[in-house]
Amino acid sequence: MTHRRNFMGAAGAIAGAMAAAAVSKVAMAALPEPVLQARPDTMPPLAPPSGRPYNPVVTLNGWTLPWRMNTGVKEFHLVAEPVVREMAPGFKAHLWGYNGQSPGPTIEVVEGDRVRVFVTNKLPEHTSIHWHGQRLPNGMDGVSGLTQPAIAPGKTFVYEFTARRPGTFMYHPHADEMAQMAMGMMGFWVTHPKVSHPLIQEVDRDFVFLLNAYDIEPGSATPKIMTMLDFNLWSWNSRIFPGIDSLNVRQNDKVRIRFGNLTMTNHPMHLHGHEFVVTGTDGGPKPIGARWPEVTTDVGVGQMRQIEFVADEEGDWAFHCHKSHHTMNAMGHDVPTMIGVDHRDVVGKITRLIPDYMVMGERGMGDMSEMSMPLPDNTAPMMSGEGPFGSVEMGGMFSVVKVRKGQKAGDYSNPGWFRHPPGTVAHELAEPVGKAPRSQGAGPSAMPAQNVPAANVEVQVRKPRGHSGH
Repeated sequence: MTHRRNFMGAAGAIAGAMAAAAVSKVAMAALPEPVLQARPDTMPPLAPPSGRPYNPVVTLNGWTLPWRMNTGVKEFHLVAEPVVREMAPGFKAHLWGYNGQSPGPTIEVVEGDRVRVFVTNKLPEHTSIHWHGQRLPNGMDGVSGLTQPAIAPGKTFVYEFTARRPGTFMYHPHADEMAQMAMGMMGFWVTHPKVSHPLIQEVDRDFVFLLNAYDIEPGSATPKIMTMLDFNLWSWNSRIFPGIDSLNVRQNDKVRIRFGNLTMTNHPMHLHGHEFVVTGTDGGPKPIGARWPEVTTDVGVGQMRQIEFVADEEGDWAFHCHKSHHTMNAMGHDVPTMIGVDHRDVVGKITRLIPDYMVMGERGMGDMSEMSMPLPDNTAPMMSGEGPFGSVEMGGMFSVVKVRKGQKAGDYSNPGWFRHPPGTVAHELAEPVGKAPRSQGAGPSAMPAQNVPAANVEVQVRKPRGHSGH
């Protein structure tokens, strides 16, 4: 009890000073015990055991951080530490994160909550946490050297502020930011409205995830932190397809998906089979008059988006970044293009000498999902994922929204593959297509050709190398 009183006195002094500060040894005795999670599965929503009620979110391949109430304050404990993250079955990465995972756990609070977050640093270097998009006292903003001292290894700091506005936010370091974010240090934050809000509707399902990217050489496990553009793994919550869980919903559910971009480029996020509206950003909910139907929305670097739609079309609907290189894995940037060259006989001989040698298939990259090409240990195939009709030939930022009539409210389990009604699947024609009649009345070209070369000219095109800028 003495420890609790001393702790509350220290916390009050810290709050009064309005600055993040180190926690004393006496106060450490009363810290909330940190909760750790190493499994890469999508955990069920965490129904609020205390405080104001709200409809909890579901973190894709992640979880929500529990808290304790302490004299009206919600207390959380984050531990910054090295983690091992399974990015896809058979492929693990050595990252940095929080509480056993990268990204760290989602923090959920309610507008008006007084929040206290303890941050213990178990990294080999100093760190801090910036609460991206939050309105808070300047000394709690988490920029090391500018608004607070850095959190040294082995030390615990405390941040305390009131969640002043509802919305979709994130947290990440603002200390050695390039290295620490490249290693996977980030997490999601959701502030729910405390009362009915004219711009925030109730939904049946509310999913969240962060877009992040890594440069991990085939056969290795640690990201290259100096990479600026040429990343080879594009991920959601540090998972790559086929390791990203599906988003499982009931037909006619109102669905909200929130995502934030902490990569080094933009991502046009595209949903099949439905139209959605962008209802909010990290700046807050969008005015009704500024919303319109979309099937693709672009999210820039450091931005958040929340989209909403009614899942009224049954089926397995693809959901992905529309940059084609972002739906691939383990991409080598010096891989030669061999389209048109039959190299099957020599590839086996070369890979016995150079185990990580990779080339594009002779007919396109789809060949690579069929060739069973040898890969270095701890490497995800460039394109993979088996669907009900064969290889999906995807990777990276790709998942599936599964809409089912029989999915019960609150049930987030995977219902398996969709059973298409008879006659609703594209199929091969049993007989050749007959010759169709053609119009004979087509007129001449609008403008006759001039200065036509006497002989045909073959244009030689030099194809660009590398993947800079994607």
